[in-house]
Amino acid sequence: MVRTLPNNFSIREDARQLIRSSGSVAANYLEANEALSSKDKLYRMKVARKEVKESGLWLQLLEDSNLGNSDQIRSLNNEAIAIRKILSSIILKLS
Repeated sequence: MVRTLPNNFSIREDARQLIRSSGSVAANYLEANEALSSKDKLYRMKVARKEVKESGLWLQLLEDSNLGNSDQIRSLNNEAIAIRKILSSIILKLS
């Protein structure tokens, strides 16, 4: 999706931030599943949830720019919301 966006400074920076935050969701989730303690697992899940919230912000900014495929961006944002809810549920169970 990012490759289809126009190549201007503002959009490029938002897209880079989206790539970083979305990659961090996956990395922290994997780290949580390899955690050495329950406290570390809870912390990593919280970081993953924070990163998915940030990803939602960048998706919203990209959608608001009206320069990309709004349907695709909206679909990705809905997935981010679903992932955030899943992580929140896991965090409640770990707390």
